Amino acid sequence: MKKLQQSVKRSRKDNREVWKFTIFSILLSSVFLLYPIIYSIYLSLHSMQGLSSTFVGLGNYVRMLQDPVFRQALFNNFLFLIFQVPIMLVLGLILAFILNSPRLKGRTFFCLALFLPSVTSLVSYAVLFRMMFQIGGVVNDFLMTIGILDFPIDWLNSTFWARVLVVVALCWRWTGYNMIFYLAGLQNISKDILEAAQIDGASTAQTLFQVVIPQLKPVILFTSITSTIGTLQLFDEVVNLTGGGPANATLTAAQLIYKHSFVFTSNFGYSATLSWALVVIVALLSVIQMKVTNRR
Repeated sequence: MKKLQQSVKRSRKDNREVWKFTIFSILLSSVFLLYPIIYSIYLSLHSMQGLSSTFVGLGNYVRMLQDPVFRQALFNNFLFLIFQVPIMLVLGLILAFILNSPRLKGRTFFCLALFLPSVTSLVSYAVLFRMMFQIGGVVNDFLMTIGILDFPIDWLNSTFWARVLVVVALCWRWTGYNMIFYLAGLQNISKDILEAAQIDGASTAQTLFQVVIPQLKPVILFTSITSTIGTLQLFDEVVNLTGGGPANATLTAAQLIYKHSFVFTSNFGYSATLSWALVVIVALLSVIQMKVTNRR
């Protein structure tokens, strides 16, 4: 009985010591994480003009549902999501499968070359893309030289081609990043499984789709969710490449939130409302992706 009591006392003492070390970090987390979240909910219920605020209840949410610019921004986000994310993930998976081949020479060089865009300065690569895709840029010159185009494309001022440019830029920047995850997953697959597939006479395509991809299910789920979240929060590329134009053709929800906060009328209440709408959309899509993947 005494040993039990002593054990309980030591346990309580250890718990107090643990709390001494963790209470500071918990308080910091509460101040810098929980407080902004709670305050953003408070802001979404108010109309802010400078330092003055007026309680409007659900007025900001009603305004959001009736806002055609916000609907256009969400449409652009989902347009980029539908086209860019599948292209990027499929390309990353194919490149990882190729680079995982032991017969390929210079794998380290190719991995580095494909991964470098993801760590390149955003402003630098955006300026470079703007120069390359100008009317008189090297892209138009090359396409006209090989006979694909008869006249140059105005990539930056056409609603259709500006969207294509954003998709191309995103794929260029993030394909190598996702490829690294797939390559790490491939290297964790037992070689015995791949050798057994070869002995059974499976082709390269059959090995990829029937052996490799099922083994990479957790990695594919992770990259698809992170890519979806990143695309719905898209801001930097659009601001630096097209500025959201032409005619809001590439405007995203995150850029619209920024404009309502710092460009238009500094209405942080309406910006908080748009932010929470984006949070709900991201959460719903993430849950749907996890449910669909687990069911399959």
